[in-house]
Amino acid sequence: MSSIGKARYDNYALYRVHIKTEAQVKTLQELEEKSDSYVFIGHALRPDQKLVIMVSAHKLAEIEEIIARYGFGKEILHPNIQELIDQEAVRVKPVDTKPENVDWNNYWQLDTINKWLDWLAAKHSFITTVDLGESYEGQTVKGVKFAKNDTNPTIFIEAGIHAREWISPATTTFIINQLVESSRPEVQELANNFNWFFFPVVNPDGYRYTFEKDRLWRKNRKPYGLYLGVDLNRNFDANWNGTGSSSDPSRYDFCGAGPFSEPETANIDNFFKAHGKKERINTYIALHSFSQLMMFPYGHKTEKPPNYDDLKAIGEKAVAAIKEKHGKTYICGSSIETIYPSSGGSNDWVYEKGFADISYIIELRGPADSTNMFILPADEITPVGEEILEAFIALLKEGKARGYYN
Repeated sequence: MSSIGKARYDNYALYRVHIKTEAQVKTLQELEEKSDSYVFIGHALRPDQKLVIMVSAHKLAEIEEIIARYGFGKEILHPNIQELIDQEAVRVKPVDTKPENVDWNNYWQLDTINKWLDWLAAKHSFITTVDLGESYEGQTVKGVKFAKNDTNPTIFIEAGIHAREWISPATTTFIINQLVESSRPEVQELANNFNWFFFPVVNPDGYRYTFEKDRLWRKNRKPYGLYLGVDLNRNFDANWNGTGSSSDPSRYDFCGAGPFSEPETANIDNFFKAHGKKERINTYIALHSFSQLMMFPYGHKTEKPPNYDDLKAIGEKAVAAIKEKHGKTYICGSSIETIYPSSGGSNDWVYEKGFADISYIIELRGPADSTNMFILPADEITPVGEEILEAFIALLKEGKARGYYN
């Protein structure tokens, strides 16, 4: 494929800036507002915050001057983002990879994932493909239903809503494969006593674009004037266009023209209205990266949900299981407690509308101070899948003990 027209990040540097004062907060807010040469991973919100910023090559001298002039602390996490992208590209399988040849040592493209789902459904009577609807560009949002007993409670897994977070679809397919192949009693408990809907890539247009044009693209691909794309996890009907989202189409967290203005989010809303109760869905898990967090509602307000204590206790069991598997530390709490304020998210929406009493966002590896952000090395796909499988086992066991799956 020609490299002409493909985004490159040569000598883009990844900075972590230490914010100490309110004046420094305002300085960075102004910088983000006025320049598109700085990619903010989060927003400047408060003193005593560490904020990650990707700085374009021609702004490196400027950012150093700003840091010195305003007295910020800083670390350079990586001097050249393109190096990470180039290293990762070696571990991307060709789009025509046969489904029987897939593994969890490489990243897969959209067509490969979809063909693999079809292949699984053809092999196993308890797996059926599910068409969630079409994306803006007309691609099918494909998933599978995994069901061995129609009376089982059902878990809904959403992944790939942010296009650049490749570890999210990879982890989802790893979990599906384990439910099919593993003989471990704990995994068979999940396979036999729970039904599942898995949607590895709910943003197929964006995901495909990250392979073909821009590895760090986040949004969908719907045009809004000069700009393209909506942050789909700001487009749900949960305090839409509120704190932690933007009404500016040029921003990475642009919330869209209205709740469910995007076909990809409307697909999920329509699915739950038509099938949520009938399918006995009461647990919703969204997989994202990065920061190693286990988050539950709410993201847009400090008010605690009615079953806060249960969600906290269930989440703590999951993060303990993750720690036990490979030693990785995840933090559990409500979204607004653990990361930053956000509105229009799927986990708040599904909880507030009464579709699911248990709702989590899991921010996968790496840690908050990751030096590779969303470009997680393919060597980590299997370990991430293994620790999240343990999290699911612990989560559902504790949820069952607390009466959620009776």
